[in-house]
Amino acid sequence: MKKHRRRENETTRLPEVRGEGKAMKHLPVVIILIAASILILMNLGNIYLWQDEAQTACIAKTILTHGVPLGYDGKNYFSQQFGAEAGSNRIWTWHPWLPFYLLAAFYAVFGVSTFVSRLPFALLGIGIVIVTYYFGRSLWGTKRAGVLAAVLLLASVPFLLLMRQCRYYSPAAFLSLAGLYAYSEMLKERKHAPTAFAVAAFLLFHTLYVYCAALLLAVGVHSLIFRRDKLRLVLALSGIVIALNIAWIPYLSGLRGVVGKYAGFSARSMLIGWTFLWMTRLYIFPPWLILAAVGVGALHWIRKKRPPALNPEAVQSVALLLLFVAANIVILTPTSPNAFFRYLAPIIPVFCLIIALIAESCMRIHWSIGIVVLGAVALTTWTPDYLYEITHDYDGPIEGIANYLNANGSDSDVVYCTHEDLPLKFYTKMKVLGTMTGEDLSGAVNADWIVIRRFSVEQHQLANIERLNKKIPWWRYQQIALPCPDIEFENRESPFEHRFRTVTDAPPVLIFKKIAE
Repeated sequence: MKKHRRRENETTRLPEVRGEGKAMKHLPVVIILIAASILILMNLGNIYLWQDEAQTACIAKTILTHGVPLGYDGKNYFSQQFGAEAGSNRIWTWHPWLPFYLLAAFYAVFGVSTFVSRLPFALLGIGIVIVTYYFGRSLWGTKRAGVLAAVLLLASVPFLLLMRQCRYYSPAAFLSLAGLYAYSEMLKERKHAPTAFAVAAFLLFHTLYVYCAALLLAVGVHSLIFRRDKLRLVLALSGIVIALNIAWIPYLSGLRGVVGKYAGFSARSMLIGWTFLWMTRLYIFPPWLILAAVGVGALHWIRKKRPPALNPEAVQSVALLLLFVAANIVILTPTSPNAFFRYLAPIIPVFCLIIALIAESCMRIHWSIGIVVLGAVALTTWTPDYLYEITHDYDGPIEGIANYLNANGSDSDVVYCTHEDLPLKFYTKMKVLGTMTGEDLSGAVNADWIVIRRFSVEQHQLANIERLNKKIPWWRYQQIALPCPDIEFENRESPFEHRFRTVTDAPPVLIFKKIAE
């Protein structure tokens, strides 16, 4: 009877134990999800959109009324390349359309605002952190490795800044990582992995096709070197992706005419490639981590009296990640108009996976070594500054200008703005004449409002602006100094250009109001 009762009690306790196990199984991802949501979503709508973000937002709004992304809404132009990004029918051909439709869908459901403009991209940023966790578990075989990879990503302020942008950066990084993850699972014979890979690559093309090319190149070379048994499948899936998108390639070829002067492995492109490597070293993967990895092997040798055994699967996984990084750098180098940090967004989570492997290996020797490595990596970011930004108010030039125009002007007014005209087109209903749109600027001479900024994106604009300014009858305008700093942009996504606090030592923005006759 006692034995029977003991078994009965054990049986009745078993579901509770199993329930606890399930809860503990999902606890890490729940904690990561909460942390990512706080760090990426908090204060998301506080800083106004800057020039590039506003371009995405303005173009997405045209989908709500016309069904397709346009570079002109009937009142304002949204070009930054003197009209070269759109065809004669005003349909946008500079960027693929997926980010525009994604944002337009959110506008249709939640309305138009700064917060909503960034929301879909921020949510994908949270998704990247979750995928990194599961990918790390799958690659390195332990839950701890997945947690480390996700924590490293959340500690990367450059990554967090990019995820809070109303631009294609987070979709490109999410789909690139999803494609790599699907390919890795495909090597393990997972049933739906090939379909997931093809879908991710297809959507990546419609986010920014250079990243799709990098993904296909990386997995193609990897399968050729390490997994010949999967090469035919990889080629078939890549062929399907290319075939499905081949009709779009000529349509989007308008980009070639704008960046053609940059393309090719010239001295200038080599400098861009070198700058990409420099930024990677400075903001993503410190070189001393290589020494840490070598040190782990040396300590293993000393303790075990033999070199560490190399896990062939781990070697192949590291090779896959490094090939992906190399493919991105190689493709971005000749095609980038400049060495912008944002172009490196897809490789940030990949490097976090590599760093997680190094930290995990250190922890297997002694947990304190791994903690030291993680702490040293964290010190290379601006975490205190970032925490200040997401808990405090920020005031930039666009916020001051837009609020003043809305309070003191009317929708029928004409504004001439020498710099960052696109945000004013998003935040006001006025006609805004910009110096980079390629439109007729004759109306600027008699504009209701004139905003003269201290900065110009392109040097060749300066002569055109000066000639136009000489034609303006300044005696008919009243100068007003706004209580906002005249810094170059509302804010930028690059870690070395980003402002975490309101600038207080810059001259005020000057705006000129036409005096009634």
